[in-house]
Amino acid sequence: MTTKLLSLLFLLFTSLTFAQDVTVEGTVVDQTTGQPIPGVNVLVKDTAKGASTDFDGNFSISSVPINSTLVFSYIGYKNLEYVVTNDNPINISLIEDAESLDEVVVIGYGTQRKKETTGAVSVVSSETIENLKPTRVEQALQGQVAGVNISSNSGSPGASSTISIRGVSTNGDSRPLILVDGNVIEDLSTINPSDIESINVLKDATAGIYGVRAANGVILITTKSGRKEMPLTVEYSAYGGFQETTRKIPVLNGTEYALLVNEAFAAGGQGPQFIDVASIGVGTDWQDKIFETAPMFNHSITIKGGKEKSTYAFGSSYLSQDGIVGGNRSNFSRFTKRGNYTLDFLDNFKFNVGLIHTHTNKRNLSESALGSILFNALNMDPTKSVRDNTGAYTIAEGLGNEVINPLAQLNGTFDRTKVNKLSGNAGLSYNFLEHFTVQTNIQANYAEVKGKVFRPIANFGSGKVFNIDRSEVIETFNIFRDYTFDALFKYERVFNDTHDVKVLLGASVFQTTGIFTGNRGFDIEGNRVENASIELAQDVESINQEIGFDPRFDSRLLSYFSRVQYNYKGKYLLSAVIRRDGSTRFGPDNRFGYFPSGSVGWIISDEDFLSNNNTIDFLKIRASYGILGNDRIADFGFVSLLDGEGTYVFDDNIISGAALGPVANPEIRWEKQKTFDIGIDIKFLDNKFDITADYFKKTTEDLLVVPQVSGILGVGAPGAGPPVVNGGEVENKGFEFAIGYTNQITDDLKLSVRYNVTAIDNEVLSVNTEGGFIAGGSFGVGQDPPSRMEAGYPIGYFRGFQTDGIYQTQAEIDAGTPINGQVLPGDIRFVDINDDGIIDDDDKVYLGDPIPDATMGLNLSIDYKNFDFSTYAFASIGNEIVRNYERNQPLTNRSVTYLDRWTGPGTSNSNPRVTTGATSNGLFSDYFVEDGSFVRLQNVQIGFTFNKLLENSKLDKLRVYVSASNVFTLTKYRGYDPTASTGAPIGGGIDQGFYPSPRTFLLGVNLKF
Repeated sequence: MTTKLLSLLFLLFTSLTFAQDVTVEGTVVDQTTGQPIPGVNVLVKDTAKGASTDFDGNFSISSVPINSTLVFSYIGYKNLEYVVTNDNPINISLIEDAESLDEVVVIGYGTQRKKETTGAVSVVSSETIENLKPTRVEQALQGQVAGVNISSNSGSPGASSTISIRGVSTNGDSRPLILVDGNVIEDLSTINPSDIESINVLKDATAGIYGVRAANGVILITTKSGRKEMPLTVEYSAYGGFQETTRKIPVLNGTEYALLVNEAFAAGGQGPQFIDVASIGVGTDWQDKIFETAPMFNHSITIKGGKEKSTYAFGSSYLSQDGIVGGNRSNFSRFTKRGNYTLDFLDNFKFNVGLIHTHTNKRNLSESALGSILFNALNMDPTKSVRDNTGAYTIAEGLGNEVINPLAQLNGTFDRTKVNKLSGNAGLSYNFLEHFTVQTNIQANYAEVKGKVFRPIANFGSGKVFNIDRSEVIETFNIFRDYTFDALFKYERVFNDTHDVKVLLGASVFQTTGIFTGNRGFDIEGNRVENASIELAQDVESINQEIGFDPRFDSRLLSYFSRVQYNYKGKYLLSAVIRRDGSTRFGPDNRFGYFPSGSVGWIISDEDFLSNNNTIDFLKIRASYGILGNDRIADFGFVSLLDGEGTYVFDDNIISGAALGPVANPEIRWEKQKTFDIGIDIKFLDNKFDITADYFKKTTEDLLVVPQVSGILGVGAPGAGPPVVNGGEVENKGFEFAIGYTNQITDDLKLSVRYNVTAIDNEVLSVNTEGGFIAGGSFGVGQDPPSRMEAGYPIGYFRGFQTDGIYQTQAEIDAGTPINGQVLPGDIRFVDINDDGIIDDDDKVYLGDPIPDATMGLNLSIDYKNFDFSTYAFASIGNEIVRNYERNQPLTNRSVTYLDRWTGPGTSNSNPRVTTGATSNGLFSDYFVEDGSFVRLQNVQIGFTFNKLLENSKLDKLRVYVSASNVFTLTKYRGYDPTASTGAPIGGGIDQGFYPSPRTFLLGVNLKF
């Protein structure tokens, strides 16, 4: 009996023990410094119950079941789990880890654990940026984030890039919204990549919380900041190195050129131009004269820390980069200063402020255009020397009106742009009644852009378009201002430890204004750049008055929005957003639009049926859908303005005045983008592997386009133009896939491999304009635009003639379909698509498009003891490029492919004959369209961190490294760079002598005190 009673009491005691709830208290500190960490999230695993540490790192959670698991998480530290066995106070030490940034992501007006996100969000950490050493922020995104494609507008120092997220969805401004610490930033050249803590990319409908400016996606950049109770920390980094071109386009040398010219003149019934060909030799390699080995260097310092109630961070950097074309004549320099500060006046009253100042100085050269320096280097006569017998630059006669001596062009170019930009933000946050928060933020940008161009008197040859008969100087001074004010009301509460509700109500006001001013003056004393200023010039005139241009602009937005976020037991997730946006770019009847979006998620791995799974550590499926608005058109398109150019005669004098500008359209309304996404996130095998996959579909309706209209409307007058209309629909659908493997193989060896691929199908569904298409781009001289936006094809596709080899004999010409009868053996054979016996515009077909079918990125990093190695490659598959850097003139130089030209029946079926006579061989056809696919080893870096040297010093970190970027590119494209593009939705992918992205070699150091 006694035994049974004791057993019953033991079972009762045991059951009470297991059922017991306790209050858990403790302290969280930094493992390295021992300093307490405030703001750490402490969560009871698989519940919504939790707390945050106070200023001393202390926390307390009541009613915690014995054997529960606590999860400690904080930005910049590894997550830690602790099993509760009793109510004794616990001490937790967190380990700093940059990779843990991936666990907390920045979303609209706040942050969220990545586990709980319901949208397609990608993160680039400061560690990744540190490895890449980009000179511009865009370079840190290429190949790192699935669905984000970067096309370089130029490889020159300081040149911008075009960013597209999940395809090109509009024929207008397709840039994503970019925010740096809450500040809207349009030009990423003003940001020092070394200042960045993380980059978050919102790719689906969850970007809708930012409203009208987020239709093309959102990029959120967070700069480095201090932490509370953080000792003063100083980080210094520097690198220096040099750049070089990755390739030169093979063109004919002097002897080959002379022989070919003589052959062409003979075919045209003319005498030879070169008598003693054997004495010419290789001649002048104009590309070798243009390209240089260019230096670059960067210094960056960051100071950060924090006290009990405040944090601070200050940084400064200087970058100087010469160009591989022109050297210091195309130099770009950037000086940045930034700071941020937070202060808790009270436990529930917080203040933050941030400021970024950037000064850039860019020397500009003519590039990526007909008549640019590289264009001329490719087409210049190689038998001519750089200078003649008198020491003057050689004149380029007989090479067309655009081709001139590129060294003379370089020497006569004086074009500089200086930008001073100040970006600031400030905010107040007040918590009350435990669950409520009110918050106000204001952000503002002010920029001054000064431009100065001096054009000295110059003669580059007879009839050259670059000849200057009267020296002139142009000085411009433009001012850009904008501000955004946000007022937010937040409610956050957990009900019954299972229902987590967050409600956000907000209003936002945005205004951007600016003014353009400029003057032109002539007759500069001595024709010298030292005297080039408006004050010393003669006949000064206002540029705005000359063209009848309104120098001011003013655009405004007013928005109201609400978001509800809900999760049940931490595994069933919901987010819903509604915005009402108003824009002054639309008339009163169409000014406001409503744009809803929503997303859901299910964390399957938290379900009971997977609780004992030893393979899958995390599994979540999510889906989103929303409608986003876009208003990126010129201001006041709904009313008629007197901003055209009017010329009038009074008393026999010509007076410049104003006239009607572009035709007004009072009916224009919001462009709408409907976005759908469904995705899955998986981590498995002890979190060593992770997979993210998404299917998406974006349909842009009521596309804001500028159509081709009849000339009787007066659109051809100076300053006039067609109206903006809602006239099209574009669809982008595709698939993203990313897989990663990270493993601490041994104590000394860590391996990480990541791969991502994005496949996109772009199609124009409708174009509601006269003719059913919109043309763009340029090819050759005087030809129709080669690019189109037309239903059934990708936006900006290439349209031209299809070829079928080379006519070998007159019999083939007689049996074929010649064009305008101007065909001889050796000319290109065009295909009569419609079999009507005539080669005309109706025979033009799709020849390719500049949008890749797929893009891929592969990243590899290995850490072994004190050594670290990283590399990444990028690939673009399925896009085409138009070769347009060849000037078809009798005396211009040519590619070495003309060594395999047609010289008689059977000699060539790919390259036509040469002649000075008129032919149709220069008409735009697939002969000029090439496969632009490529694989590029983008970066390789190896570093070494010294430990033993630091034991008796104040240094916490000393690392040296060497790196190489743009190491090599595998491509069939014959131009300088397969990334060539103007960035235009219609007209991109046309290479007119693209300034190539340089190969760069760097030696650098990182110090931390």
